Amino acid sequence: MALRGRTILCVAALPAALLAGALPARAAPKHLAPVPPATVALMAARAMAPSAPVLLRAYKQESEIEVWKRAADGRFVHLKTFPICRWSGQLGPKTRTGDRQAPEGFYAVAARQLNPNSAYYLSFDVGYPNAYDRAHGGTGSALMVHGTCSSAGCFAMTDRQVGEIYALVRDALAGGQAAFQFQAFPFRMTARAMARHRTDRHIAFWRQLKEGSDRFEATGREPLVGVEGGRYVFTPYPDPAVEALAVARRNEEEARIQALVEGGVEAVRTTYADGGQHPSFTAMLRRSSALSVATGVMAGPATVTSATAYAAAGTPAASPFAAFIVPAGLGEVSRPEALAMAGREVVVIPARRRPPAPIHPIQVAAAFVPLPVIETEPSPFSRLRLAEEPSRLTLAASPEPGRPRFLTARFAALP
Repeated sequence: MALRGRTILCVAALPAALLAGALPARAAPKHLAPVPPATVALMAARAMAPSAPVLLRAYKQESEIEVWKRAADGRFVHLKTFPICRWSGQLGPKTRTGDRQAPEGFYAVAARQLNPNSAYYLSFDVGYPNAYDRAHGGTGSALMVHGTCSSAGCFAMTDRQVGEIYALVRDALAGGQAAFQFQAFPFRMTARAMARHRTDRHIAFWRQLKEGSDRFEATGREPLVGVEGGRYVFTPYPDPAVEALAVARRNEEEARIQALVEGGVEAVRTTYADGGQHPSFTAMLRRSSALSVATGVMAGPATVTSATAYAAAGTPAASPFAAFIVPAGLGEVSRPEALAMAGREVVVIPARRRPPAPIHPIQVAAAFVPLPVIETEPSPFSRLRLAEEPSRLTLAASPEPGRPRFLTARFAALP
């Protein structure tokens, strides 16, 4: 079943003046706020119309969401990257209600999935479960990209971030895009990442995701995704030249993976206590924690320089995050104590060095190139008879151009 929906846009047309940014953001409801002027300028510099289609890509391990937008030449071009404030679970797909897993796969988001009245500022449902998830018995619902740094299977952003993302996808949907594709990956799908995670129990699933990722990166075109036999399948692009690019990229990446494995790259498993967040937010929380200690602020409600105190569950001594200051705009950070255990790599197969190249025996040539004769003086440090009188040292080398190899050395007493 193809995941590219043809849903008819069922949202009222937005006022032209608002979409054009004529009204200040403070005059509009949050779900109608215009795209920030800096981002509008960035779109113009990259030949992107404000209403052009969008495509989003999320990466758990790197904790980032990328926004891509279709340019005038028909290719999707990277517009902006937003750090994820919080995602939950482990690397791998979501399978059931309550597993706290943020989903992985290819999803379609239509206008009806946008929620302007979200309890978490603004949000949109990524579309879990899709046809692949249902084929594998996946259960659960309401997996969102939303504001507030709290996740139970969602991709949580700051309010300002989700406001901008919401505006970008809203304008694309209002401009005629039936549904935008949301690609969710465990990590950036590089050959090295795949080689290092080759023993993971999800590797067969991730190979399917990589195929779609490669097709997009090779062509700049949205992969045409379907599900057959419980697997993601990708319909060839209509343009043979575009399809040739996708096939070539796929072959190159497979060769790179094989070369890395044969070259002895280590195999790892990445574990999380419960998800992670972008390093920029981790550093922010650590600074806030240090501020908490320095100012003597303990667990419990408080306000310090427009930030709110947050206490982790359990006793204050249970975690270094037991009492700290959360900067304004993050909201309540979910399970902060788990962040200290995020992204730990367990080496399953140690790296090994390539065996040295075999040393081939020197092939003795039929003819030798004579080298200059060196006449020596007697040496008082040698016990050889030749050292007691003048002698002649004759050397001969292989005639190979540029690769002289000394093969023989012969001493003889001078007459």
